[in-house]
Amino acid sequence: MLQLLHIENIAVIERADIAFARGFNALTGETGAGKSIVIDSLGAVLGQRTSRDLIRTGAPKALVSASFDGVDASLPALVENGVTPEEDGMLLLQRELSADGKNVCRVNGRPITVTQLKAVGAALLNIHGQHEGTALLDETQHLAYLDRFGHMEPRLAEYGALYATLSATRREIEALQMDEAEKARRVDTLRHQIAELERAELHEGEEEALLARRNILRNGEKFIAAVTEADYCLNGGDEGGGAAAAIRQAEDAMRSLRGLGDEFVALSDRLESLYSEAYDLAMTVRDKREAFDFSPEELDAVESRADLLYRLKKKYGGTVDEMLDYLARSKDELDRIEYADDRIAQLEKKYAAQKDAVAEAAHALSDARRAAAKTLEAEILRELRELDMPKVRFAIDFQPHDPDSSGMDEVRFLMSANVGEELKPIHKIASGGELARIMLAMKNVFAAQESIMTMVFDEVDTGVSGRAAQRVAEKLAKVSREKQVLCVTHLPQLAAMADTHFSVEKGEENGRTLTRVTKLDRSARAKELARLTGGETVSETMLHGAEELLDAAEAFKAALPGGCA
Repeated sequence: MLQLLHIENIAVIERADIAFARGFNALTGETGAGKSIVIDSLGAVLGQRTSRDLIRTGAPKALVSASFDGVDASLPALVENGVTPEEDGMLLLQRELSADGKNVCRVNGRPITVTQLKAVGAALLNIHGQHEGTALLDETQHLAYLDRFGHMEPRLAEYGALYATLSATRREIEALQMDEAEKARRVDTLRHQIAELERAELHEGEEEALLARRNILRNGEKFIAAVTEADYCLNGGDEGGGAAAAIRQAEDAMRSLRGLGDEFVALSDRLESLYSEAYDLAMTVRDKREAFDFSPEELDAVESRADLLYRLKKKYGGTVDEMLDYLARSKDELDRIEYADDRIAQLEKKYAAQKDAVAEAAHALSDARRAAAKTLEAEILRELRELDMPKVRFAIDFQPHDPDSSGMDEVRFLMSANVGEELKPIHKIASGGELARIMLAMKNVFAAQESIMTMVFDEVDTGVSGRAAQRVAEKLAKVSREKQVLCVTHLPQLAAMADTHFSVEKGEENGRTLTRVTKLDRSARAKELARLTGGETVSETMLHGAEELLDAAEAFKAALPGGCA
């Protein structure tokens, strides 16, 4: 669960440490006091998109950290991102926001990316914002809701692989289905290109050797002069002489002194080694001189070949290897076109079999979705009854279509808010309060199947009042017995049901606006509930009513399984 939220220089919050507890945590305060800033701070440390405008005016940077305890090290998001909690299950998320737009994110002190932080944060805490109900109204998202509830990921992956294979086969067929005139033009082009490349008789590595030989031939006179002089210096002329012979004479002379001591042995050995190297070098230079055969005809041939390669490279690739690859691909394409009819017949047979497999998988996926839909309908209706909506009907409508990448189902959530009314899309039926409760019901159903420890509700009570508000409060109290709940609210019924109550207040200090977050005791809670009920002026009657509200909430929680948190 979320143990501690630390905030520095976020909007009007200069510094705050909020120690959340297990169970139901409520935050209340006047409109504009900064309650949403607490939620924005949570979103920031969970890797959600932020703006540099979130940084407090005049501050160079802002910092948010969230400490979680009891974190399961086997959570997939943690394993996939290489994140490991401490031995006691503690996990510290941190995000530093700079005025220049840079972000520094850490988990347990180790730097990670914003994307990794978002993945880890999503596995620990879920924020339901006051505008999230718009996703429920978006019918394009309903299938995703259902698949998430039904854990369809393995079936979707299996179906997706089959559909991708089918799509690839269809694209291959379409590529082969060209009209006869276009086919004739392409065949002529390919044959010309293949013939031109085959006449060139290209082979790997020839360009490098060709250019090296051309360089020598272009400098033939310089080459002959240099190796001839080097040969003379090393090997001497017809009358003998040369460096190699001189070194040999020196070696013979020193060999006679080897018996005079180690010093002369060493000198003799060095001369012997020097002679071996000089002799080998002299023979190499002589071989180069004797092997060189310069002729203008060879230079012309090399220049002509180099020019041919240059012209071919401009058309078929930057290197000989690339041109050879182009030749191979052109031959393959020519074969495919010339034998296109046979290949199309083979592919169409293959496509038919793949289409049957996709259809079978799509029906299996649809059947699984319909089974999950029945369960989801029942779960949501049960939740709605507990939220004081006993007459509401909720159904998931299926409309089949040809298989695509998501399957063969178009899914819509339908409801009827009043007895005798037909089922219609939610956005045409639900009021603001009804939509808030439907969203809460769905959140509770989904959260029951997930490992998320903490659920955050930002003014989930929008549009809710009276008895419905009491039912929402009771529902959140029940949820908080399984998961930690954080709720920003304006309703006294919800605030009274909390196990831990924080007040968010805005004030001034040294000419600057700031927000403070304070944990309330029983007496302060009663005053805050009275303020929520009656406004700025709090009477004894209001305080008495607030005390009764707290007593009733405590009695309700005591009757829950596990008693009060």
